[in-house]
Amino acid sequence: MTAKKTVSLALGSGGARGLAHIGIIRWLEAHGCEIRSIAGSSMGALVGGIHAIGKLDEYEAWVRTVTKGDMLALLDVSLGTDGLIKGDRIIDTLRNLVGERHIEDLEVSFTAVAANITRRKEVWFRQGPIFDAIKASISLPLLFKPFILDGEDLIDGGILNPVPIAPTFSDQTDLTVAVNLCAPHEDGAELPPNPKHGAGANGSLVSRTISDFVDAVGERITRRRTDIPAYNILYRSFDAMQGTIARQKIAAYPPDCVINVPANLCSLMDFDRAAQLIEYGYRKADEVLSAKLNG
Repeated sequence: MTAKKTVSLALGSGGARGLAHIGIIRWLEAHGCEIRSIAGSSMGALVGGIHAIGKLDEYEAWVRTVTKGDMLALLDVSLGTDGLIKGDRIIDTLRNLVGERHIEDLEVSFTAVAANITRRKEVWFRQGPIFDAIKASISLPLLFKPFILDGEDLIDGGILNPVPIAPTFSDQTDLTVAVNLCAPHEDGAELPPNPKHGAGANGSLVSRTISDFVDAVGERITRRRTDIPAYNILYRSFDAMQGTIARQKIAAYPPDCVINVPANLCSLMDFDRAAQLIEYGYRKADEVLSAKLNG
């Protein structure tokens, strides 16, 4: 019997594109690989952490049902003047869905990467409650409030390290696979229209009307001015910045394989497109990893 190939995963940041990580993990499992180590930034920390707990099935089943309305309900906008999202509702929902664990008790080695903006350095969470680590790692500036640790602000790990390969260096595994969610734009890479939102039957038209209303409300929440899509420009800027940093990290710490997901695949908050993104990740893993495993 052939021994399973052992794998270390470096799962990158990139908003809803991070749902492609699920498809990549599914492909590895289906092809006889054993994931022994995961390092993640932002959505990479969220998906990777839930897999490390052993509850990816539960999370996938839930996220496949998420609508734009559900996402709006989970965004617990602060009543303060900053208008930022506290993030408690999202984290509490996930904690109730899959349970809380301490990182040091997991069978899979796990590192969540956040950024200390005062000291301008990465923070690696390798112990303590896993959802504290995830909350710190997903605290995207101008959207989520920073996570406070020892009196200092921690924000999204993708700001300093969008593809956290370095935490896997000491792993004794056969293969290190990095997933870059901020790869350069590709012509025709955009996901096709979400079938949930298609026109046709009366029910579909009603669903689309509700979705349009939710989009309008969400736009009012996430814009600082009604005439300038400032947040859209800012997050496109973050994508460009992270894409540059990702290329530098991959060049400095080359993994065995890199799976590149173009930044124009979908928008930051397209979590209602989970099925499409998971399928995309599976197909992308097959395209990149098949030859490597068979070589």
